[in-house]
Amino acid sequence: MTKNVTILGTGAWGTALGHLANYGDNRVTFWSRRGELSLEESIANADVLVSAISMKGVAETAEKVSNIGLLSHTIIVTATKGLDAATTRTPSQIWQETFPNRPVVVLSGPNLSKEIEAGLPAATIAASRDLYAAATIQTVFSSDIFRVYTNTDPIGTELGGTLKNVMAIASGVCDGLNLGINAKSALLSRALIEIVRVGTTMGADVETFWGLSGLGDLLATCNSNLSRNYRVGYGLAQGKSLDAVLEEIQSTAEGVNTTNVLIDLARKQEVEVPISYQVYRLLNGKISPEEAVAALMERDLKPEVVTPEE
Repeated sequence: MTKNVTILGTGAWGTALGHLANYGDNRVTFWSRRGELSLEESIANADVLVSAISMKGVAETAEKVSNIGLLSHTIIVTATKGLDAATTRTPSQIWQETFPNRPVVVLSGPNLSKEIEAGLPAATIAASRDLYAAATIQTVFSSDIFRVYTNTDPIGTELGGTLKNVMAIASGVCDGLNLGINAKSALLSRALIEIVRVGTTMGADVETFWGLSGLGDLLATCNSNLSRNYRVGYGLAQGKSLDAVLEEIQSTAEGVNTTNVLIDLARKQEVEVPISYQVYRLLNGKISPEEAVAALMERDLKPEVVTPEE
């Protein structure tokens, strides 16, 4: 059945999602702050509202949408990856708290926007505690080039997509320093363990991280110069300043903000995040790329997997 789909945000990911929705013969409306349509006009007939705006604008936009109001059956989809600097909340938590009685679906997976725009095949996860809502979004976005799976773990799905951006910066550093395949394989393996450690602390299901929105997204983002966060790490490894790298990218690299918020969250929750901590030190000018690598290699020796008894 044809749906009216409103996409909030006209960046690379929002635009790609709009094109994917068009494959299903849905009616797609785009909204941005600089667009011709007002927010009220854009959401008036929305059956599906997709938030693909940057993290810093999520709370404000959710509040504005709440003040305007939505149709009684509108499903909210969040496709933003990040953590709120003021509250450490995820985008879905912000939308769900703003709309407590409405289904919220998280859309996340190994989805590089440029590849999707080029018509290359990809897959993703539509996650919600409301299975009907997840299945509806699955139908809206599925096509012969985009396969959508569902699950009931929105926080895990979201955190997989959010935390891998921090690891992509580390991965870019690894490649920028020409450390080799052995080092990168070790890095990504330990990165996944770190993501699981944070995610399960926040209530996610561990199985989620072995799937598309965890391992899948980690592999895609940490192995491609199409990833803005990977390019941040690579540029830093080349001796460029963070400001210079971000100016070159000319787009938001959510992993930079996420790293700072993650360290605050990890300290409060007393979660060990050694890779993220070195990325944090690097981004804040406290350490060089080479020193970050050395710090990880010099950590105390211990078993790979620590059991509860240990």
